[in-house]
Amino acid sequence: MIVARALTRRFKTKAGPVDAVRGVDLDVRPGEIVGLLGPNGAGKTTTLRMLTTLLMPSSGTATVAGADLIREPREVRRRIGYVAQVGAMPSAGTLVGEELVTQARLQGLSKTDAAARLADVAPRLDLGGLEGRALLELSGGQRRRFDVALGLMHSPRLIFLDEPTTGLDPQSRANLWQHIRSLRDDAGVTVLLTTHYLDEADALADRVLVMDHGEVVADDTPDKLKARIAGDVVVLGLADAADREKADPVVRAAVEVREVVAADAGLHVTVDNGAVAVAPLLRALDAAGLSPSSVSVSRPTLDDVFLTLTGRSLREGEEVA
Repeated sequence: MIVARALTRRFKTKAGPVDAVRGVDLDVRPGEIVGLLGPNGAGKTTTLRMLTTLLMPSSGTATVAGADLIREPREVRRRIGYVAQVGAMPSAGTLVGEELVTQARLQGLSKTDAAARLADVAPRLDLGGLEGRALLELSGGQRRRFDVALGLMHSPRLIFLDEPTTGLDPQSRANLWQHIRSLRDDAGVTVLLTTHYLDEADALADRVLVMDHGEVVADDTPDKLKARIAGDVVVLGLADAADREKADPVVRAAVEVREVVAADAGLHVTVDNGAVAVAPLLRALDAAGLSPSSVSVSRPTLDDVFLTLTGRSLREGEEVA
């Protein structure tokens, strides 16, 4: 459904050129939900905008939904749906059904076909019965489902979702996750979504592409990515950078470790058996005059994978592209 090779995007700034995307290779098979995971500034939104023809690549090639991205951008747009991070602000009095039908007509559907498509799409996204309601009256979750519906009105086989649940409460997020799964399971739609929420990628994606500094640094299923890190992760809460630096050699001397990474105001220590390692770790830190504010033991998460791959937490990204 998507085959991209060596995609790059360079922006000119006052401080000089910025390489937001650096030679990305990407494959998405029909019927997959693929998550593009990374912190703000990793290049995932820029990659999505290139694949949806909103930005021209600086170099590289891609075929999207069977059409060449460079030579056939209009055909690409006909075949895909795109839901941006933030939808356009509706004008006063704009109705849900009216706007969805207008979107379908703009995509070339007849009035009859647009009405039929509305009757199919609205119930799928729990918008049935809201066709006559003004967009300004929708809740946050309803509005985000409406944004997804806009991208589906012309029956695309591939839809791009850019940070689909940003700003939603937990219940609305879980509800939208269910609808995204149904796009694949019930309608056969291929989904490429960007997110910086670890639980979202873990819950939704068949495969995860991890991006950092404009490059894809990992590509696998969530379970296989987490399986790369054997053992348990002991997180020691140490807010002071000097304490973390002092604790690193103490931790390594106290127990046999696989990995020690400083992040999120603490140390993430990967060991074979977390429950056994906690006691000697705390004794050694106490002897060194260090007192962690918290201690936790868990199985590896996607954030631990990101730490291992990049040396920093997913939540430490900077806003770049």
